[in-house]
Formats: sequence, structure tokens, C-alpha cells
Amino acid sequence: MKLKLEKEKGGKINEGMIGLFFEDINYAADGGLYAEMIENRSFEFYDCYGDKGAYYVKHDPGYGWSPAQAADGDGAPGENITCGENGTYGGSGVYDEGAGRLEYVMGSPLYRENPHYLRFTAAKPGQGFQNQAYGGIFLEKGKEYRVSFYARQVDYEGSFRVSVQKGGSVYAEASVSCQSVPKNVWRKWIRYELTLKAEETVENGVFILSLEEAGTVEFDFISMMPADAVAGIFRKDIFERLKELHPGFLRFPGGCIIEGNTLENRYRWKESVGIPERRRANFSRWSLHGTNEENGWHTEYAHYNQTLGIGYYEYFLLCEMIGAKPLPVLNVGLACQYQSYELVEMDAPEFQEFLKDALDLIEFANGSPETEWGGLRARMGHPEPFGMTMVGIGNEQWETEQVDFFARYRIFEKTIHEKYPEIRLIGSAGPDITSDRYRDAWEFYREAAAGNPDFCYAVDEHYYVKPEWFYDHVDFYDDYPRNVKVFAGEYAAHPFGGLNHPGANTLAGALAEAAFLTGIEKNADVVILASYAPLFARIGFAQWAPDMIWFDERETYPTASYYVQKMYGENMGTVLVPMHGQEKELQKERVYVSLSFDERAGEYIIKAVNASKEAKALELFDAEEKPVRGTAVIKELKGPDDGAACGSVASGGKCSRPEAVSYEERDTEISGTLMLAPESFVAVRVKE
Repeated sequence: MKLKLEKEKGGKINEGMIGLFFEDINYAADGGLYAEMIENRSFEFYDCYGDKGAYYVKHDPGYGWSPAQAADGDGAPGENITCGENGTYGGSGVYDEGAGRLEYVMGSPLYRENPHYLRFTAAKPGQGFQNQAYGGIFLEKGKEYRVSFYARQVDYEGSFRVSVQKGGSVYAEASVSCQSVPKNVWRKWIRYELTLKAEETVENGVFILSLEEAGTVEFDFISMMPADAVAGIFRKDIFERLKELHPGFLRFPGGCIIEGNTLENRYRWKESVGIPERRRANFSRWSLHGTNEENGWHTEYAHYNQTLGIGYYEYFLLCEMIGAKPLPVLNVGLACQYQSYELVEMDAPEFQEFLKDALDLIEFANGSPETEWGGLRARMGHPEPFGMTMVGIGNEQWETEQVDFFARYRIFEKTIHEKYPEIRLIGSAGPDITSDRYRDAWEFYREAAAGNPDFCYAVDEHYYVKPEWFYDHVDFYDDYPRNVKVFAGEYAAHPFGGLNHPGANTLAGALAEAAFLTGIEKNADVVILASYAPLFARIGFAQWAPDMIWFDERETYPTASYYVQKMYGENMGTVLVPMHGQEKELQKERVYVSLSFDERAGEYIIKAVNASKEAKALELFDAEEKPVRGTAVIKELKGPDDGAACGSVASGGKCSRPEAVSYEERDTEISGTLMLAPESFVAVRVKE
């Protein structure tokens, strides 16, 4: 097999073409990237039920909380007490000896946006309450964790003790004295802070907040964060995985949560900014994934909620910190078309709110501190604009007899471009690339763009398909018209799927994705953005598989698909190198190749997938037909010698065969031949 590296250079490759799509699915935000360790910190969670067109929720403020056994009681510290229906214990609010009284009340909240709080009464010293913390607290020996909470003394003058315990042992603890408040005065909410230091490493520990004297205290917004959380927001190991990908952009915050199961629980970006305490809690669209009559329209994820601790400000900040361009997505007055029939009619006064949200978002991202929303951004700590250039108009929307999406897009385009003509708009081709709705969408955008080139910057296409489809469609974009660009916004190879199924990530699937990306890169003049989906999944909390990065409370588990994205993100040239049909001949050998040139480094970049079970020798020639020789930098993803690769983590969070997929970066000498291991993907840089 031969590959000639031509002197000729082709079209430009969009800088930052390979990016990320973040959707709050699989506990990707709360319980994931957001470093908060406490679950339901504001006593506002919802228990969700229902099916398309008939959703309802029950307020469940005590979810995740229970009384903790007193240190001097009959049981061990941190012993769990079984919770009854809706977070109560026997329905009375009075608990067994050694516990305490937990009441979830309203009346004088910290802030009106989250009106419920905990009123706790200890009958004797040492009584307290505990949090389930997404299956338990993980502490690493020697590390520090910052705890904060708001408290109001109803009848109490002692200290507060915070600890992490398990099986009768205390792994970290600290106390803080409550501020003395005279009697017969207004007792305000007071914020307390303290630091825990882990004496030993512990998994599945129990967070306990207890009173050192008898009395009654009200609590709200109880938080525990690792001291090493990036910017005090992002879980460090997960953040670093994102930064290692060198993404060109980040599309956020979804996905279907933009629309919501109902318009009431849609993602309202304005409720996600400002101080975290004032961000109204919301239930997630994914809390209702998989409901059916057999499970009573209620699943194990029924309490999947959003605290919005990561809101639009934090998303913009994350983009800045990992070097990605922000690409937020807006609701166009439609609930999720898969999950709901709800919509706001375009002639209704309420529709104007959606248009105003679009304009105000641009002002929040780019406006000066003298503007209303730019001023809020400045007060939050970022006086300089974020430099947003792109906005998504709707997520996975399509035209039907009931849904006038095309008309909605037109009015959003007109409204935004009248005030902000420089903003590039991303359209939607719907949920697939095979149906009439997909073809209708492209006809709409291309016809409109003929008279207005700025009508749509790129159209967002989604495809979750079998690995074989990717191989069969490497040339998918070869014959696309070039007047409207493509955003390959959500794609992944699905050998199989299912809930909590890390094994759905396979090396075979990742290699198929890598092969398809050679075709995307070859067509970089029309495909200008591409992102894998979904990005994250917490083991034991996943509604969807496969996913790029799995994690648990301890660590992250990058999949083979992660390394494919990393290799592309780090090895995109600035211009294409025409192959003049060479790639077609190589595909007959099940070898898939793209070729680009990095003008900054003076290097050819070869990306090659060997999808066969046999090693292949790829002979490299320069423009003068001489063998390519010299030092090369190689990044290689492959399976083990016996071919039994899993490509992922196994159930429980650990790969059953850690050696099953290997990723290696090395310098090597090339003497005219590049060896491709069986079932492997390489990215190779060689000097011109």
C-alpha cells in the first residue's frame, strides 16, 4: 500500500474544528464535572413521574438526607436509617431515640428562589443528620475539603460538628462555633465555613452534620467541595480530561434539557447565573428517561435534578479555561419534540420572552459592563467579554404539521442579526440523517442561504449508528453542496447500548468513528465543526451508553473513543493535502486515511485507521516519489496482541482487562514505511 505526500495544498481546515458537546445526562454536571459532593444541598429536589404529554413531579425536599446515629447512641456513627416515603420517617417527623427530628419547612427562606430548608432538632448532644452524596463520600488521604452551610439558630448556642464517617470510624472532622445571637432579636441566616482534612482514604463514607448540644437549628445550602476544585467549581480530574482534548469549541448545555419534558422545566439560562444560592433548582429531562407502564412511569433516576451550580457563566468560564469557543444553544419555544407536545405559539406574547433571552444572552457574553447583562457578568467576576461568536437555534428540532420550526428559525435569525449581525447561527437538521425531515431541513436552509449567505452558518446533524455505517459512509460528505456548512454535532458508534453499560464503548466502535472522521476531515471545506456525544457518564448513574468518559467518585476512565477525539484534537492541520483518490484505494484494504499539513510546524499529518485484523505496511513517498525518511511523532491507539479488546471500563468502574486498549505517544524513525498494527489508529507528524 502506498501514500504520496503531495506538495500541493488544498482548502483551509476550520481552526478548532474538533470540539466537545456537553449535555447534562448521566449525572454529567451535578455528581460529575461540578465538584459539589452533597446531593440536594438546598432541600429542593423533585421526584419525577409520567410519559409524553402527562408528566408530573412530587416535591421531595428530604431526598438524600436522613438522621445520623448519635455518636453516643446504640449504633455506630454514620449508620444509615432507612428512609420512608418522600423523605419522612414513619410520617410523623419524630424519630427513634438516638436520632433527631428533621422537618422540611418554608416561611423564612435564605432566598425565595429555593424556599425550602431543613429545621433540625437535637434532643441531646451529638445528634445530627447525614447525606447520601451520590452513593457515598470519597476522601483521599491528606487532601482537604471545604464545607460551608447556612444556619439560623432557633434555639441553640452550641457548636456545629462536620465529619465523614464509616463503620464506626471517623475519617475527617472539624467544628465551628455558632455566632452568639441575643434573645429577642431577629435571627438571620449566617454562613459558616470549615475545612476537613482526610486522615485516611475512604470510599462510600457518610457526611454528617451534628449539633454538639441539644437545640433547634435551621439549615440550608449545605456544600462540600474538594479544596483542589478548579476555580472552586470543576472537579479537577474531570476538568483535566477535558483540557487534554484541546477542544476547539464547547456546545452546551445540551441536548434535550434545553427544551425540557415540559416548557416549565426547560433550561432557562437567566436562572443559571448570579450567585448559586439564588439559582432555582430544576428537575432533569433525563429523570424521566425510560419510564413506562411496567415501571409505574417512575425509574431509578426519578430524582435526577439540576442545582445549576454549573450555569451559563460557569460554562463560559470553562470554555475560556480549556481554550474552547463557546456555543450555547437556545430554546425556540418548543419542549422536547420526542418527549412532549408543548409549545408556545409564535403569535403569543410569551414567545417574545424566548427572543429576548437570545439577545440578552449575547449581551451577557459579549456586552460591556455598562449594559444590564454585561454588568451582571462583570459582577460575577469577569468584566472582559467572553467573545462568543456562535449560537445554536434550537436543539434537534424538525418541521411538522404541528411544529413550525422553520418559521421560528426565521424570526430568531432576523431578530438576532438586526442587532448582532456578526453572530453565527447554527441550525438543526433534526434527530437523524436519513428521513424526510432531514431532507426538508436542508432544502429550507439552502434555499434561504441562496438569498442570504449569513442565514445559517452551519446545520447541526446527529447520528448514533452501528460501526458498520461509519465505514460504509466515510465518503458521506463528498457530494454535499458547499454553500451551507455542516456541524456534525452529535455522533457515536453504537455497537449496542443500554443503561449503565460501560461495555458499550468498544475499540471497534472507536476505530469506526476514527475512520469516519478521516472523511469529515477530507471534507473540511463543508464540515466545519464536529463533536462526539455524550461526553460523560457516572458509573451506576447512566441513562445512555456509549459515552466518551466514564467516571466514579474516585477517578475517570477514558474510553477508546476519548483517545480518538484526543488524537484528532491535537493533530489537525491548517490545510488539506489532496490525495487524488489514494484514500479510495486504501479503503479496499480496510485502511482509512486523511492527510493534512500544519503550516505553523511545517509538518504533514497522517491519520490512518487499520480496521483489519492484520498488520499493514503503508509506504510513504514524497512529491518526487522518494521514500519519506526522518523523525516522526506517532500517537497510536490499538488493542492487545490477542485481539480481545474491550475499549472501555467494565461494570463497577474498573476495566476487566486494563491492557485491553493501549494509547502511546512516541518519537520514531521512518524509513519509507509506516507500520499499522491490526485494529489500530495512528496520528503521525512528519517534517515536510
